[in-house]
Amino acid sequence: MPTVFITVPPTAATDVVETLLEERLAACVNRIETRSSYRWDGEVVHDEEEILLVKTSDDAYDDLVARVEEIHPYEVPCIERFEESHVLESFATWRAEALE
Repeated sequence: MPTVFITVPPTAATDVVETLLEERLAACVNRIETRSSYRWDGEVVHDEEEILLVKTSDDAYDDLVARVEEIHPYEVPCIERFEESHVLESFATWRAEALE
């Protein structure tokens, strides 16, 4: 089961999170305030963002990515998938049930 790392501007974070939860593409989303620095259009940009750590399933992953691409305000959103090496069994059970 993957955890998906997504960065969003703070003004879009709540909408993205609510959409993923309401559409059962995410069982849980952790939000972390951060400051990102990156190159865009030949310049270095510094932005306030939120990191979303999205708990999802293999089955929901492709739909989650497609939905985030639809609603994300960035032209090129950061969406990275991490595979878990171990997870508490009770958490894995809860996550699966939350995505049903």
